[in-house]
Parts: sequence; C-alpha cells; structure tokens
Amino acid sequence: METKDFSTWLKKMELSHPLVIAGPCSAETEEQVLKIAHQLKETDATVFRAGVWKPRTRPGNFEGNGVKALPWMAKVKKETGMLTTVEIANAEHAKLALEFDIDIIWIGARTTVNPFAVQEIADALRGTDKIVLVKNPINPDLELWIGAIERLHTMGIENLGAIHRGFSSFKKTKYRNTPQWQIPIALKQRFPTLPIINDPSHICGERTGIFDVCQTSLDLKFEGLMIETHFDPDNAWSDAKQQITPARLKEITEQLKVRKDRVEEKDSLEKLNNLRAQINELDKQLIDLLGDRMDVVKEIGKVKKESNVAILQRSRWSEVIQGVIKEGAQHGLSQEFIEKIFKSIHQESIDHQEKIIKG
Repeated sequence: METKDFSTWLKKMELSHPLVIAGPCSAETEEQVLKIAHQLKETDATVFRAGVWKPRTRPGNFEGNGVKALPWMAKVKKETGMLTTVEIANAEHAKLALEFDIDIIWIGARTTVNPFAVQEIADALRGTDKIVLVKNPINPDLELWIGAIERLHTMGIENLGAIHRGFSSFKKTKYRNTPQWQIPIALKQRFPTLPIINDPSHICGERTGIFDVCQTSLDLKFEGLMIETHFDPDNAWSDAKQQITPARLKEITEQLKVRKDRVEEKDSLEKLNNLRAQINELDKQLIDLLGDRMDVVKEIGKVKKESNVAILQRSRWSEVIQGVIKEGAQHGLSQEFIEKIFKSIHQESIDHQEKIIKG
C-alpha cells in the first residue's frame, strides 16, 4: 500500500515543528469551543480538535452535541484560521463531516476494531481528498490497524495517517492505555510514508506524564501530537483528568526537543558505529543463548513425555519469573520488561515441549 505523505501539506503550512492538534475532549458549548480555540491561537497548535460525537464506555455520560456542534467548528475556522478535525464513528458522521467541510477526519479506537463500520465509513468517504487519520484499535492488534487503513485506501482515499493512542490492558499500569511503542514502530516499518500522530492524552489518562510521552514520540520521529486542552480542565464534561490548559500546552511544546534524523558529527558518528557494533555482537550472543536454552527445554520435554508429566508446572514457572524479576532489577530492568521477555520465552518453551509430547 502506497499512501500520499501529507508532509507536503505540512510544508505548505510552513511549520517549523511537528504538527500539533489540540482542543477539548468534547465540544460542550459554542462559547467553550470558541474560547479554547482563541487561546490556542497563542500556541503552536494549527489544528483544532473537539469531540462532537462521543462514544462512551457506559451510558448516562455526556455523549456529545452531535451535528449541533459542527457549525461551532466552522466558526473556529472562520474566526481563528485554524483547521478543524472531529472523530467519526459511522457513515452518517462521515457524510456530515464532509458537508460541514471539516478539514481532517479521524476514526476512533472503538470504531477501528469493527471492520464492518470502517468499511461503511470508507464507502461514505470514497475518493475524498480530506486527510483521514485512523486511531489504533483498543486492543494491541497491528493487522487490525493496518486493515482499517487499507479499507480506506482501497476506496481511493490517499491522504491517510495514523494516530497512536495506546492500547487497553487488563493489567494495571501507570498508563490509561499502554503505549506499546513497538506496535507503531512496526507500522512505520511496514509503511514508511504513513504519518503517525501521537495522542499522549489517552495514553496517560491524566495530566502528569504527557510531556514525557510527547518527547518519546518525537524521539521516535512521529510526525505530530494530538493533545486534549481545555481552559478549565477540572470542570470538563468528559476526560477531565487528562486535559491540560492552552498555557500548559505552550509550555510543553516549547520544552520539547526535536531530534535530528542522523548523527552528522564525525567523532559522534564513529562512537555510535562502535556502540552499534557492540549491540550487534550482543544480539548474536542473545540468540545463541536462547538457542541453547531451547535445546535444554527439548530435553525437559522428553523427560516429561517419558514420565507422563504435564507441560505446565505452575510452581516452577512462578519460581522462574520471580527470580528473573529480582535479577533484572539489579540491572535496572523494569518488572514489566522482564515479564514481557520471559513470558514470550516461556510460551516458546511450551510450544517446543508440546511438539515433543505430541510427536
């Protein structure tokens, strides 16, 4: 799949920084929308976002003003010159967004998980030259994310981009939605020309941590940020904890550093190449060690088969994971990282032993 890189569009905007999309979680009132938009004019934000249709987890919460709010977005554009963007969840939303000349349309995480809904939206947007952004699905499924983008591309929509807003996790972490950076990185590797916008608000779920997530995304060469802002965040009608003020947005964007694409200084480049050579050698050692470990795993599988013993030994696995977490901590490795690595190793071990027992 080849997509148009809307960096051409960004160049026309003459921005000296990554794209910043900002605005409230929900378009609550016309006064609120316009007040925030005028305050954002004093920041690096060039696109105004607001939730017009709000898919909520449970009924009874504010679910947006719907079509009533679309003329407010038109006023934002007229009074401030900012471009506008809204989330759509179905084909009717798509048609209305086009009717009211919304500049950028995004498909939310809860919609991305449903191929039928995405296809209906793609049909409604067929051939549009609007920029369409697709948020990652709530579950960590790269192929589902790609599939949604491909459905739009198949309908002749070429100005495409992705939004990384993190992924739901049953396990409680410091994030509302865990970043799982390896997934958007993998998306970029598959489609190098596809721009990715980071949404730190939904990753963090609260104001603290937004700067760090923004900086990480820029370090990974994401093309922009989508940050929820409100002049009175604590009294916002939805997602109050994760919204920041326009003034705080300005502070964050001024403090963020945009890294160079590559090392240019000769001495630094030589140091970097030497360090990368060390990494390559260590990676080879890791592969060799994993191969040796699996050889031992196979021998264990043979013993279990001879003794008619179950593959999974829960007490042994508990002993292993607790031990490696303790060892990892001594090397400054987080428990989350160690658990991910060794759960993968454990699953591979189980697969090898199953082949032996079934063979």
